[in-house]
Amino acid sequence: MAKEVRVRYAPSPTGFLHIGGARTALFNYLYAKHHNGKFIVRIEDTDVERNVEGGEASQLDNLKWLGMEYDESIDIGGPYAPYRQMERLDIYKEHAEKLLEQGSAYKCFCSSEKLEASREEQKARGVAAPTYDGTCRHLSAEEVAAKEAAGEQYTIRMRVPENVTYEFEDLVRGQVTFESKDIGDWVLVKANGIPTYNYAVVLDDHFMEISHVFRGEEHLSNTPKQMMIFDAFGWEYPSYGHMTLIINENRKKLSKRDESIIQFVTQYKDLGYLPEAMFNFFALLGWSPEGEEEIFSKEEFIKIFDEKRLSKSPSMFDKQKLTWMNNQYIKKLSLEEVVALSLPHLQKAGLLPEELTEEERAWATDLIALYHDQMSFGAEIVELSRLFFNDHIEYDEEAKAVLEGEQVPEVMTAFKAQLESLEEFTPDTVKAAIKAVQKETGHKGKNLFMPIRVVTTGETHGPELPNAICLIGKQKTIDRVEKFAQ
Repeated sequence: MAKEVRVRYAPSPTGFLHIGGARTALFNYLYAKHHNGKFIVRIEDTDVERNVEGGEASQLDNLKWLGMEYDESIDIGGPYAPYRQMERLDIYKEHAEKLLEQGSAYKCFCSSEKLEASREEQKARGVAAPTYDGTCRHLSAEEVAAKEAAGEQYTIRMRVPENVTYEFEDLVRGQVTFESKDIGDWVLVKANGIPTYNYAVVLDDHFMEISHVFRGEEHLSNTPKQMMIFDAFGWEYPSYGHMTLIINENRKKLSKRDESIIQFVTQYKDLGYLPEAMFNFFALLGWSPEGEEEIFSKEEFIKIFDEKRLSKSPSMFDKQKLTWMNNQYIKKLSLEEVVALSLPHLQKAGLLPEELTEEERAWATDLIALYHDQMSFGAEIVELSRLFFNDHIEYDEEAKAVLEGEQVPEVMTAFKAQLESLEEFTPDTVKAAIKAVQKETGHKGKNLFMPIRVVTTGETHGPELPNAICLIGKQKTIDRVEKFAQ
């Protein structure tokens, strides 16, 4: 019987769920669900000083928002609990003792000052990647006992095997090889008793029966260290797949300090992006389906996901593609859903009151309907609809050029008269008024519509003109025409 597929996403609560973490979680999720396996979320919280308030909740809440339902974690439990590393310290301590007993690890009493001096000395000799110099590797049992008796603090280091080649078939990159001679004896347990990442992750993966690990390429160099621990206990390795970097549009590695790109999932949520669109976008960030189609449901992604199609080249975060994709999903929403998505942003911007009357809500619904097909994300409604809230219109150069037409005064005088004569102010009556101006003045096409659009809205492009004018309102539209004529 084939081994059950069990994958994990193991974030550190030192920050909120960001683009890279979301993509890592998503590929693990898709792989698990494609193979009818389990998706586990484990919290690696051993970097206590850097943990931030709300970091843990951000990870879990945003995974749920994106539609990645996990099978085991800190909030729902599971057969391999606990799922927080700081609640598993006894496990790490017990197995560190075993490594010491069998000689796979040793106690290191070197001070931070001595370690720093050794690093600097190696750098001075031209060593590109300094490693531990092995001072405590050969201490006798008596020497160790004496140092402990004297109260000297120690870390526990892995005794890296000599002349060993570590090889594995990466699910993304193919054959990968490391030599043990390039890896210095590394710390398993810090002086405060807290395990390091490369040690704890192996015990967690083993005892939680993780079968496959998909993670970012920055973890590639960690793999041989983890393989050493598996070997020391005689355990089977999981299968590893290291995904390529995410780069920005300048082809630079995406950094949390890169202000050209919104970094955190909650920010997209707050801006009114749709979780289905974000799921779709992240799924194509380093993975490609067969064919040209780019819009898929979650269920379709689960069905077609194939790890062999994970990219070996860096993945570019294309902001325009994301907004295009979100727009595709917004177009499919009902008007009621689009109103729920975008109305709070008009209220937050102070353009509409928090409590709306029935009449105000109907007006806001008509306003949002104008931009339903154009909107790329909920918050965009604020800028798209700004013309309906401006008391003073500023004409840009393109608008000024339109208003310089010699026919403009005649068109606007006739249009003002038509507006004033309207008893009912609806898109149909406004449309009829524009038609009457055409008949009266003989002007048509751009010479007719563009001056009316610019004077009433302040813009040269926009939604259906009669609908826009109707939403601006009769008196406000007349005021704008009069102001232009002054």
